[in-house]
Amino acid sequence: MVYGAHIESVNLKNKVEREEVETFLEGFGLILDQDVDYTLVIRDGGWNPAAKGSSIVATCSKAKNVLKCFAVVDELRGEGITSTLISALMDKLFSQGIYHYFVFTKPSQAPIFSALNFKLLHRNAQVALLENGFFDISQRLEEMKRDYKLGEGEKAALVMNCNPFTLGHQFLIEEAAKNNSEVLVFIVEEDKSLFPFQTRFELVSQGVAHLNNVKVIPSGEYIISSATFPSYFLREEGERLRAYADLDSSIFGRYFCKALNIKKRYVGEEPYCLVTRAYNETLKNVLPIYGVELHEIKRKVFGNVAISASMVRSLLKNGDSHDLSNFLPEVTLEFLKTSQGREIVEKIKVSDSPH
Repeated sequence: MVYGAHIESVNLKNKVEREEVETFLEGFGLILDQDVDYTLVIRDGGWNPAAKGSSIVATCSKAKNVLKCFAVVDELRGEGITSTLISALMDKLFSQGIYHYFVFTKPSQAPIFSALNFKLLHRNAQVALLENGFFDISQRLEEMKRDYKLGEGEKAALVMNCNPFTLGHQFLIEEAAKNNSEVLVFIVEEDKSLFPFQTRFELVSQGVAHLNNVKVIPSGEYIISSATFPSYFLREEGERLRAYADLDSSIFGRYFCKALNIKKRYVGEEPYCLVTRAYNETLKNVLPIYGVELHEIKRKVFGNVAISASMVRSLLKNGDSHDLSNFLPEVTLEFLKTSQGREIVEKIKVSDSPH
């Protein structure tokens, strides 16, 4: 720890304290992400904790196990401030039982974290993602191959949130299954959707049980997660969306496709969601770099309406449940009749979540 540095935690629910951090970060072209749950600062009176009215000279934050929003004033660069902040954040993570974590930073700052034993996963012009902890991506992929008995043959893959599982999702998986000997369906594991991960995973597993060449697999932390693609959950657009979409697509191509011998990835055309549409465009550009074909399949429609999970949630929100048999497979319809299903529908009716 830097001698004399006094680290303070920020009360993120206090508007004044939060805005002070936001203003400091703006000077570095950064923002305090909405999903941040813990923020630390060092002040210019931080060498003297009794000093009052001092201004921020360094800050860092975390969102679950993702460390980000680092900024240090120029005159304190090279003074070990970043290492001090990282150490304090790791103490917080350990106290929460978290032993694997990521760092989001500008590419120019990646060497600082590499020197602190973080391993670079990928970088592009805007952002770098590094990881550290008890395991890494290579170990996770080896575990996946073992746990799901994934052989060496060529595979096709889909990545889906399924919030909820629709006839559109089922159609897309069936199309991939018709044209490939082995299909992997990765279900987004990040639990930020109205339908919990375990429910989504079980509905898809049951809904494709008739397809012998399909395996349904949890996506883990490396596919569409807060670590690889926060814009998906924060619904950000513009340059940040492009940077994160590139990061997620590149990690999938560079690591998953190589380790699991994935040669094709399937997506549905996206008529509604700008974030998903931009992601599909990024996949088209990135995956061929890794020898992977992207197949964009026309959406299954009912009448003239493309079937989507967002449209189903809209029907549920408005109480139009009598229309759902045209959009949902039997397994999802039956789930909605359960007590858990009814609870989720009630949440949808009062929610404005896009997920």
